Amino acid sequence: MQRTRIPSTGRQQRMSSTYPMAPIGVRVISYLSAKLCPRFQVNRVLWFKCSVLGLTYLAYTCYHMTRKPISVVKSVLHRNCSSVTLPPEFVTPAGGSDPTAPSPLPTDGTWCDYAPFDQPDFNSLLGALDSAFLFSYAIAMFFAGFIAERVSLRYFLALGMAFSGVFCYLFGMAKVYDIHALWYFIAVQALAGMFQTTGWPGVVTIVGRWFGKSKRGLIFGIWNSHTSIGNVLGTLIAAHYVERDWSMSFVVPGFLMGLCGFIMFLFLVERPEIVDCQEKVADYAHQQRGPAAGSSQRPRMDDSVSEEDYTVNTEQDNASTRSLRGSYYSEINERTPIIGSINRAPPHQDAIGFFGALRIPGVVEFSLSLFFSKLVSYTFLFWLPFYIQHSTSMGAKLSADVSTVFDIGGIVGAIAAGMLSDASAMPATTCTGMLAIAAPLLLIYRYWGSVSLSVNILLLFIVGVTVNGPYALITTSVSAELGQHSSLNGNSKALATVTAIIDGTGSIGAAIGPLLAGMLSGWSNVFYMLVISNVLALVMLLRISTKECSRRNINRRYNVRIE
Repeated sequence: MQRTRIPSTGRQQRMSSTYPMAPIGVRVISYLSAKLCPRFQVNRVLWFKCSVLGLTYLAYTCYHMTRKPISVVKSVLHRNCSSVTLPPEFVTPAGGSDPTAPSPLPTDGTWCDYAPFDQPDFNSLLGALDSAFLFSYAIAMFFAGFIAERVSLRYFLALGMAFSGVFCYLFGMAKVYDIHALWYFIAVQALAGMFQTTGWPGVVTIVGRWFGKSKRGLIFGIWNSHTSIGNVLGTLIAAHYVERDWSMSFVVPGFLMGLCGFIMFLFLVERPEIVDCQEKVADYAHQQRGPAAGSSQRPRMDDSVSEEDYTVNTEQDNASTRSLRGSYYSEINERTPIIGSINRAPPHQDAIGFFGALRIPGVVEFSLSLFFSKLVSYTFLFWLPFYIQHSTSMGAKLSADVSTVFDIGGIVGAIAAGMLSDASAMPATTCTGMLAIAAPLLLIYRYWGSVSLSVNILLLFIVGVTVNGPYALITTSVSAELGQHSSLNGNSKALATVTAIIDGTGSIGAAIGPLLAGMLSGWSNVFYMLVISNVLALVMLLRISTKECSRRNINRRYNVRIE
């Protein structure tokens, strides 16, 4: 029987359409469009896709923006007081012994430090702050994926952003209210890390629902620049206030985070079917994949799929798509409870469990690789401004500004890795190649980065490209690919769980890296640790990379026979 095609597929639609299950902001825009511009027409699929990309980009930019201030503020929590200008209350006026004269000049070499970070073991104390955040983040991430599959992701993100902003704000309030208890800083960091886990499973799952596999590496590579943009914004905002009032380095990002969380609540559409776009998204994905089964163009091989399985898998994919189009979707609106019936899968689709996700081919290898690559990336994230200040003659503000070059390189690296992965269909090989280049570059930067400002910037940019490229590819395109692996038989309820497992494992490495950096004596030892971690990340992917190369050779021989 020939399926009746919905007339609106991929065509211009009036924005005045009503969406009773949509967020309140979308409904308001639809209402205003109907009243003010009744003849205005727009491609709804493209409109909502762009809004999802933009909003999720903004959301995760804010998540990283609130993580960055601590790395900037470290440089003033403990510093060399001999190079610090005395405040007015310590400046003695010329002549006279006026009883109202200012306090005597300080003789303590730590007078400018902020307790409790004025102790000789300040590096360990600062490392404890990073560890409190990152270990909390890593542990909570495994639970975040489980929760994200079962709740409304719009509420999930909005509440997570609101509380993340609150705890960022509370860290800055320590200076305002003269709080010096170490437990306060550790508690705030740990709670901030817990709520930060709402970000990654949420945004990746939403984007994965809206976009097919075509050019996924490039789309995710460009989209993943939010990580570096957030780091840059967080650094610049924190650097602007750090030498005047470091509390504002946390207050301003915290406020912006809460504001953007409210925007997510108002406008983020988490599923295509909420705005009646599921049919069009499916059709668009089929068009982007190219010819259907039976044509001369052969689909890309999967690690777990042999050549004779192609026809069977293609028929299963078509059957899964037809089933998806006709399936029942739970209604989600403003009155729906956050936990309960929402996001309930159709009867044939149950949310995958933790061990079920681990059995997906490639999940374990990419998780372990991300463990080591994220260790390197987050050590730079939390210690780079502090390292630049102590290895050069730059001040706190200039060191923070220069450190943003690493994140700019990360943007280029993420896009380059995505493009190479799309062009070659070999994501593991792309990662191993960039990791192999990054290892010697880390040592070159350590020993030559302090030669001059221009050399520092150039080397830091190249290091950012090669270090962040594999990290970005694994956490985005690879995670989304594995979350929709052919072994799942079309089950769409695995993406957040797989993403959380991969990113959670990486986050354990991210927690260990800054902790070891604070414990190791000497910056050279820190960089040796980073090089070893980089090599181990490469080793974890060698088996998959070898399979990819073999698969590519098989495809070439097959194409030669066809021609």
